[in-house]
Amino acid sequence: MQQIINFIIRNKTFLLFLLLFGISLTLTIQSHSYHRSKFINSANSLSGGVYGTFNSIGKYFNLKEQNEILAEENKQLRNLLFNAQKNKDSIYVDSSFAEGHYKVITAEVYKNSYALTDNYLTINKGRNDSIKQDFGVISSKGIIGIIDNTSNSYATVLSILNTNSRINAKIKATNHLGTLEWNGLSPHIAQLVDVSKFAPVKLGDTIETGGQSAIFPKGIGIGIVEKFETDISGDTYNIEVKLFNDMTNLGTVYIIENLDKDEIKTLENTVND
Repeated sequence: MQQIINFIIRNKTFLLFLLLFGISLTLTIQSHSYHRSKFINSANSLSGGVYGTFNSIGKYFNLKEQNEILAEENKQLRNLLFNAQKNKDSIYVDSSFAEGHYKVITAEVYKNSYALTDNYLTINKGRNDSIKQDFGVISSKGIIGIIDNTSNSYATVLSILNTNSRINAKIKATNHLGTLEWNGLSPHIAQLVDVSKFAPVKLGDTIETGGQSAIFPKGIGIGIVEKFETDISGDTYNIEVKLFNDMTNLGTVYIIENLDKDEIKTLENTVND
């Protein structure tokens, strides 16, 4: 307290000046409309800048929540997309997700390997979320892999960067089918094999899922043709596919459940028997 009193005594002249200046400034602003309007505008500008700064900071710390909202919206959009039945004349979309053929669940990648020959991912959804083996996994850019094993809260995903991975795929422009594999070399390149030599393949052609399995819907992006050549027999093409996904940097993914999968498998087993 004594220090405060000593400070006031030492600076009494300057403090008196500030007091008189403040009083005069207040009287000037109150008695002149021009000065009053300028003061108000300046105060509003200052407060607006401060609020804008705090709002920007709030948005920054709220990015996680906003990303979760966007992921949920993407899930709904993919439900609509995968349950659409297309032909040349019209597009049909089921009125209810429950009546569609596919269900989409969002998840986060907790672990991702890509430098091995047999790579896997770990995601934060499992049996408690109705995740089962052989569900497809994709991102906003394209396919990631297939659910391999599950625990109550987690699941492992057989990555497309796994030498044991086999995925039905096709050339979008011509609908010629093949099998997507990986030779264990680059994490950015996969191989499409067993494509008919009669397919008019071009550099830059889009490769997508073929839809001839019960795992992935038809038409999910995979990558583009970067290089191609005929195999040793000369009957088929071996195509190098540059992947849409950066498999070394994955975050939010979407798990796809084919609601007709059991029925399809039962029918196929009956035919095989």
